[in-house]
Amino acid sequence: MSRTFVIEAVMLAIHGQLLVPGRPVTYVIPYSSIQELYELRIIDEPIMATPEDDGYVKQRIGELLTFFEESFNKKKIEKALAMPWRKSPPLPIHENVTFLIVNAVDNEQYGERFDPIETELIMTSIKEQAALLTDQLELLERIVEAELPVEAFDVEDFEYAVDGDFLV
Repeated sequence: MSRTFVIEAVMLAIHGQLLVPGRPVTYVIPYSSIQELYELRIIDEPIMATPEDDGYVKQRIGELLTFFEESFNKKKIEKALAMPWRKSPPLPIHENVTFLIVNAVDNEQYGERFDPIETELIMTSIKEQAALLTDQLELLERIVEAELPVEAFDVEDFEYAVDGDFLV
């Protein structure tokens, strides 16, 4: 059985281990986080602390964008963009990883506590009844403080999250 996680696209570029899980995983990705990849690709500022890591992540961002821009994948993504909260058909990466792109909408439900992409991640997690996966500890803390009905994991706990049998 596949485990489903809601995640930002950039997390997949930064954390390569997410693309080689020990069992099937489906990543639900808000489309706005894919748009963010385009912004990250063109900025001159480093994304990562070391030049080696920065080069690697920027290369991975380029590879992800190339994947999303492939004709067949692009058509699937465009289907999701036709309506709010619609999901794309599955975009398989390999036998253990599949992407679903969702046309998430920030409805400002969580006000000033969360930025628009964070709100989309939270709303998607709630709608999909899927765990949220992030490397932003402060986001995890704010989710707990706000007592949101979201199961969330730090990327460092990825293997635990994949192997665990949780409520979501």
